[in-house]
Amino acid sequence: MENPAKNSITPTTPNSVTSSLRTERYIVPDCFRPYHGLIALQSTRNGGISDGAFSSLNLGINTGDLEERVHKNIMRLCASADINPECMVTSRQVHGTEILLAEKPGNYDGYDALITDKKNLFLCIFTADCYPVLIYDPRHHASGAVHAGWKGSAGGIVIKTIDAMKKRFNSLPEECLAYIGTGISHEAYEVGREVAQEFPAGSYQRSPDRNNEEKYLLNLALVNYRQLLASGIPPSNIESSPFCSVRDSYLFFSHRRDQGKTGRMVSLIGVNQGERT
Repeated sequence: MENPAKNSITPTTPNSVTSSLRTERYIVPDCFRPYHGLIALQSTRNGGISDGAFSSLNLGINTGDLEERVHKNIMRLCASADINPECMVTSRQVHGTEILLAEKPGNYDGYDALITDKKNLFLCIFTADCYPVLIYDPRHHASGAVHAGWKGSAGGIVIKTIDAMKKRFNSLPEECLAYIGTGISHEAYEVGREVAQEFPAGSYQRSPDRNNEEKYLLNLALVNYRQLLASGIPPSNIESSPFCSVRDSYLFFSHRRDQGKTGRMVSLIGVNQGERT
């Protein structure tokens, strides 16, 4: 089976994680580091002011956390990443496949993928088990951010997003880079037969712990890796997070692990004004 975690940062476990990573507010994908002016990251749960189930860098407004704390957490993350919070593009995600062509900042409704070629716009995807996928076209300085839960993944949202970038920006997939961020790993993602059968063979396997029930372990990271390949992005241009939102509780929120009461991470991408390479 393909390994979507190749070209990723070195995997760690709770026992081997460095003290610095435990306090970092975000992780920067290695694949995007060579592009000066490009800001791309996935936040962790560390370095904020929220407490309890939302401890500590909760960035999700509709989570039950105090809105003023979420706002302060957003300010902290933006200050750390040198981002103007007024340049963020967000959406109320609905687990669909609608794509927003973002031309100005703001909070939109009903989009699960965002694309832009405008500078000083930072596309934001919020997750707590679903997979964030970030895409960058260095020739046209265009970016894409995708919220890929099981419904969006079953609907081919990654493929549709890259198609939209081709049409809008003349992006060439073979020149694009992509990062599959942290989500729920297949070891932790048990689903029923009706969900598993939405995906191609090889994307799931029978759960070994459910001898008398039809339960399957679904590999959404692999699903989205295959969609990136099918879109024309070469394997060498794809990086995947080695972490799991369920397993690595010291770094990430998880809706499933925490039974729905938890915070949200953000994955974002955008190009700073005057910093084109």
